[in-house]
Amino acid sequence: MPMEYVIKCMRTLCPLSDETVRELLDCVTLCKFPRKHLLVKADAFCRYAYFIEKGFTRSYWIVDGEEITTSFMGEGGIIFSMDELYYNKKSEEYVETLEEVEAYRIALSDLQRLWRTNHELCYWGLVIHQNEYRRIHQSHKERLSLPAKERYEAFVSQFPNVMQRVNLALVASYLGVTQSTLSRLRGMHE
Repeated sequence: MPMEYVIKCMRTLCPLSDETVRELLDCVTLCKFPRKHLLVKADAFCRYAYFIEKGFTRSYWIVDGEEITTSFMGEGGIIFSMDELYYNKKSEEYVETLEEVEAYRIALSDLQRLWRTNHELCYWGLVIHQNEYRRIHQSHKERLSLPAKERYEAFVSQFPNVMQRVNLALVASYLGVTQSTLSRLRGMHE
C-alpha cells in the first residue's frame, strides 16, 4: 500500500478509517529526492507538504550567513512551510533532505480542504500541531535553561537515531554549541 509507514504512524496518533486513508491517498503523489535537495526554500512558495515514507530531513534558517538547524524529521513525519500553510506567506526557512527521501506530496490546498471536510484528518492535524508546539516549547526552554550536557541528553532522548544519521555540525547547530563541545559531550555520554 502507498504511504504504508506514514499511515501506520498517523494511526498511532489517532484513529483513521480506511475511507479516510483512501481519501488521503487520492490526493498524494510519490516523489523521490536525492540527498541535499531543498523541499522548502526561504523566500519562496512551495505549494506542497511532504509525508516522509523513507529518509531524513532538517529545517533551518540562515542567520547572519550561518545555517541554524531548527528541527529534524524522519519517517512517518510531514514537512511543510507553516508560513505558507497558515499565512499564505513565503517560507522563512529551508527544509533539506539529509538522505535520499521517498515522500508523498500533497498540495497544500488539498491538505487544507481535507482538514476542513474530514474530521479524522482534522483531528490528526490538531494532534501533530500540539506535538510540534510541545517540541518547540521544550526545545526553547532547554536551550535557555539547561547546561550543554543536559541539552545534549534531552536531544538524544527526543531524537534517538539522529546522531547516526546526520552530520554532527547540524546537531551542534541545533543545540547551540560548537562541534568540539558536542564531541566532548558525546564522549562523556558513551
